[in-house]
Amino acid sequence: MTRMHRQRGMTLIGWMFVLAIGGFFLLLVLRLAPVYLEYFSVASSVDSLKNEPAAVKSSPAQLRDLLSRRFEVNNVDSVRAEQARITRTNGETVVDVKYHVQVPIAGNVDALVRFDKRVVLR
Repeated sequence: MTRMHRQRGMTLIGWMFVLAIGGFFLLLVLRLAPVYLEYFSVASSVDSLKNEPAAVKSSPAQLRDLLSRRFEVNNVDSVRAEQARITRTNGETVVDVKYHVQVPIAGNVDALVRFDKRVVLR
């Protein structure tokens, strides 16, 4: 009975299981971090349209041109400015950017991440 009381800790198989789970989550973070960092660039580009003094009166083509320039400066590759939906109602201009990114995780396992950023210009 004293021998069983002295034995404590995890076995080698237990440690391998814990390391495999930790490695999987580390792989997810390493694969998805660039996608989310790029989304933050897209969000800041779209939000910066609020600071443009003539953005409300600009045409959709001019707004797309502004977005395109910002995307190019921020090195955004997942979405193009042409994909932005720009609508005008009651003196407000709504810029809506929706897109998704498919990221390979391991083998034939992929992650699909969807993003939606909307800005109302007044």
